[in-house]
Amino acid sequence: MLYHFFAYINRMKYINRWGLMRNTMPENDTEHAAQTAMIAHALAVLANKRYAGQYDPGQVMALALYHDASEVITGDMPTPVKHNNPQLKQEYRRLESIANQRLLSMLPDDLQPDYQPLICHDESSLEWKLVKAADKISAYIKCIEEKKAGNSEFENAAYTIRSSIDRIDLPEVRDFMRECVPGFGMTLDEISQGETI
Repeated sequence: MLYHFFAYINRMKYINRWGLMRNTMPENDTEHAAQTAMIAHALAVLANKRYAGQYDPGQVMALALYHDASEVITGDMPTPVKHNNPQLKQEYRRLESIANQRLLSMLPDDLQPDYQPLICHDESSLEWKLVKAADKISAYIKCIEEKKAGNSEFENAAYTIRSSIDRIDLPEVRDFMRECVPGFGMTLDEISQGETI
């Protein structure tokens, strides 16, 4: 029997993000998932090292890697559309749930229990809170990069997303924003200053 889960997940690279915005450099779901996974892993490590967190950074990273997996079936609905109508938002969440179940069914039965928490995530968990913070940070970094390229289209998105990040009550998020995110607004020469190879 053939199982098509990974063939579907591979198609995340065809799902473009920021559909209503002019982009200087397009971003797809695979790129976003990889960046979100790296950031989520870093947040878990920061929480464990500095704030007595009890996260499994690898599990958090895996959860982040699959956080938008349903979009290979639903597509990426632009945020202004998805969040400005409560009824539409509720219906889209229902579609995401159906898509997640469909994806899960594309795995062999013996693998489904291992992938179930990654695909059909527990949105009340502390791990999911880290993943959602990483998701927002990744979106904010995209805004920084677009603004750096002279694209004023992302001005308002940058402000809105940064405001939502600032409301996240996690010290590891504040640390990452303060210590790591400013480099994304710098040039290669600026971030390489003083480095020797």
